[in-house]
Amino acid sequence: MSVTVADIEFAQHHYDDRGDVLYLSVDGYDGHAPSPHADATPEGHGIEWDDKWRVIAMTLVNFKWLIERDGELRITWPDGHVTRDEPFRVLAAAA
Repeated sequence: MSVTVADIEFAQHHYDDRGDVLYLSVDGYDGHAPSPHADATPEGHGIEWDDKWRVIAMTLVNFKWLIERDGELRITWPDGHVTRDEPFRVLAAAA
């Protein structure tokens, strides 16, 4: 059984009931090698991306508690990423 979040299908999942953490990863990602890109959401969840900025893994903390409390789990996606090669383009767009 897979889990789908924001139209991303996660083939692997593991729920740690002691820590109330749900670990999700896409098919083909085993987590043995560090992902090229990782970040935390404002809610404290972890997101990992591959080299093409496709989500490959998520760590959802307080999963059951938040669902029971709020009736849903909110995940705020980052608005974007800036590589060290793009700063002038980003600064020009912000001006």
